[in-house]
Amino acid sequence: MTSEDPSGTALPATTSLANRYGSQKHAFGGKTKRNIVIAALILGIGFLAWVTTSSSQSSVSYKDLGYSATDVTQSEVDFQVTKNPDATAKCAVKAMDSKFAVVGWKVVQIGPNAPKDGADGGQTTVQRTILHTESAAVSAVVDNCWIVDAAK
Repeated sequence: MTSEDPSGTALPATTSLANRYGSQKHAFGGKTKRNIVIAALILGIGFLAWVTTSSSQSSVSYKDLGYSATDVTQSEVDFQVTKNPDATAKCAVKAMDSKFAVVGWKVVQIGPNAPKDGADGGQTTVQRTILHTESAAVSAVVDNCWIVDAAK
């Protein structure tokens, strides 16, 4: 009597792959997909609200208006600052030589403004500062401005 060798019997391809690698993974259900989309929308709206409110609370802008070198060791910088009239800002001003090396640096504080000071009800004011330089400067600019926290 002959019997079949069970090891020689071919199994269907899907069964042998499932035995080797595990069963197929099932995709998310409709309810799970909907919950993921809702969570993503809530996070997106929250992020946009945060970006909108954080940038409007402490905004300051500046514009370089002019520069003049009074002598080898001194330069004057004229710039315009726009901020909330009640806020205090600080601006870093730098003077550079012909190789763009910083030869003078100063942090200028711009205090609160009265509505009669400057344009736009006191929001925009023109500032002039004198920088002492190590050598002759060929340009001077505002590097950055920021709002000073009143609590500090």
